[in-house]
Amino acid sequence: MTTIPQLPFRQASPLDIAPELRTLQRGAVHRVRTATGDDAWLVIDYAQVRRLLADDRLGRSHPDPENAPRVAESALFGNPVGNFETEASDHAQMRELLQPHFSPRHLHALAPRVEELTTALLDELAEQGPPADLHSKLAVPLPVLVICELLGVPTSDRDQFRSLCEDAGSVEDRTRSENGLAALFGYSLQLVQHKRAHPEDDVISRLCGQDVDDTGATLLTLALIFAGHETTVVQIDQGVLRLLANRDQWRTLQDEPALVPKAVEELMRASNFNTLGGVPRYARTDFDFDGVPIQAGDLVLLDLGSANRDPAVFADPERLDIAREQTGHLALGHGAHYCVGAPLARLELKAVFTQLIQRFPSMHLTCDPVEVPLRQDSITGGLVELPVSWS
Repeated sequence: MTTIPQLPFRQASPLDIAPELRTLQRGAVHRVRTATGDDAWLVIDYAQVRRLLADDRLGRSHPDPENAPRVAESALFGNPVGNFETEASDHAQMRELLQPHFSPRHLHALAPRVEELTTALLDELAEQGPPADLHSKLAVPLPVLVICELLGVPTSDRDQFRSLCEDAGSVEDRTRSENGLAALFGYSLQLVQHKRAHPEDDVISRLCGQDVDDTGATLLTLALIFAGHETTVVQIDQGVLRLLANRDQWRTLQDEPALVPKAVEELMRASNFNTLGGVPRYARTDFDFDGVPIQAGDLVLLDLGSANRDPAVFADPERLDIAREQTGHLALGHGAHYCVGAPLARLELKAVFTQLIQRFPSMHLTCDPVEVPLRQDSITGGLVELPVSWS
């Protein structure tokens, strides 16, 4: 009898994909079992993942959410979200409301502030001196500061805000995740109500001026928090780790800072966080996909990290090449669900890699890359710490 692979697949190293993934046949759709013991389909090929990301026969909602297969204990991403009957129109409306806040005009105005916040954090790092944990000193605080700046979260609330995000993102403790999400919703609702009465120049105030009720503005705020914050923490961690583990690439970027935009794309392509097993989607109807009969309600996991390592698309995919000409990675999604916070993530990553390498050219890891500890308790995965030093 064939054994069904059990998720989550554990990475032996933060720089490598899980050994179980390497044994899976390219071009096939694989039956797997999630961390909660539910059956799911796992898709790892670039072409297949890209097609399904844009396939309207899949969605995030489910006709029977209470009995739907789960991917993890997270209250945020572990189960279906949204109304099955209105998902498509609700999602289109959400993007229509959020997209303007990530327009080139708004981000151009925000860019100097992102540079200032990055500089301030690196100033603190330099003043403290080596060694340091770059995860807690840069990767975590920068996206928090930026998203709080964007939303209008008071400075005094930022530690509380970060703590609630961590609780809500737990994939191992459902009670913690549910309580964290409820508390984050309550906090965001209070912030929306305050901004409605006392508008300022921030996203929440502008949403309140777009004829959105308090509940709608709060849900949009939550969407922005996870679109523009949590995944960026991981991208900074993974990007810096990969550059430090590939000193030739670090030195190239130091000598040729004009390569930073290309480096950002390559580092996102190479990033590998796979706590859930893939982006969760539910089949809205019965359909056949490459010879596999998918039934309505089935859970389908789209593994972006494996797709971005598909040798049919990316030459020598395990090699980090910051000058790589190939584009089209799926780290930020594809189609109607392409990450609305993508331009903000790119803005932050460019600021980080431009400044960090120029100011700390001798920075290096204080342990073997394979010893850098991985987070297993969070939706987005990432690192527990990133120990570095410099001279």
